[in-house]
Amino acid sequence: MEKKAGPVFYILMAIFVFVVMFPFIWVFLSSIKPPSALFGEKAFDWFADNPSLKSYKSVFFDHPFLTYMKNSFIVSSITTIYTVFTASFAAYAIARLEFRGKTVILGLVLSVSMFPQIATLSPIYMILKNLGLTNSYLGLIIPYTTITLPLSIWIMVTFFRKIPHDLEESAKIDGATLMQTYWRIIFPLAVPGIFTTAILVFVAAWNEYLFALAINTAEAYKTVPVGISMFQGQYSIPWAEICAATVVVTIPLVVMVLIFQKRIVSGLTSGSVKE
Repeated sequence: MEKKAGPVFYILMAIFVFVVMFPFIWVFLSSIKPPSALFGEKAFDWFADNPSLKSYKSVFFDHPFLTYMKNSFIVSSITTIYTVFTASFAAYAIARLEFRGKTVILGLVLSVSMFPQIATLSPIYMILKNLGLTNSYLGLIIPYTTITLPLSIWIMVTFFRKIPHDLEESAKIDGATLMQTYWRIIFPLAVPGIFTTAILVFVAAWNEYLFALAINTAEAYKTVPVGISMFQGQYSIPWAEICAATVVVTIPLVVMVLIFQKRIVSGLTSGSVKE
């Protein structure tokens, strides 16, 4: 018989949720405060005396913020599609096929993701500069792939290994080729894991800052993180506008996670539970 959670549990959960959400709540409250209320004695007040949406209006009308969001969406979406598509084949080969050096290859793939970004920034920038790919979408998609592809392969290998091998053997008996087995049997069963990987890749590409700052310096190709960091006046920093832009950028990610939370949880648990 299952035990019901007591009031102490709900109190602790409420405290935990408040602590986790506190930064976002404080940023939102700061975004609707007048600039004068962000400093001094009133800076620690929860609510402003005269809240307004002036900062949000300034974000969209005084800055090319929609351009930043468009750039981030294009780069993140293409990076996600390409990375997940490529990683799914690599992960399938490592997890399901027998060949020498498989463990070494998987270890090398994971070791690539351990390099700090600052160590690879200079050579990647020089290569892209010589190829004429700076200030372009492709100039960000290529380095973003180097960041997200190794981790995507490692995550998806775990999901592919959980699929029973009997299904592949039955497909071979029926005359299915390797690619037919992958697309018709393995891929549909691995969708939760692939979907989870896609969410993680999209968020990582959406939030990336260092490569975007160095490679795309033209205003027309800046992404959201870089664009927000450029919200600076001649003599002051508009913190209210920065908070408003942060809220606007975070909302799409929160909505996406809330809509697909069942698939995300399903993907995370399917790769960790033994059958």
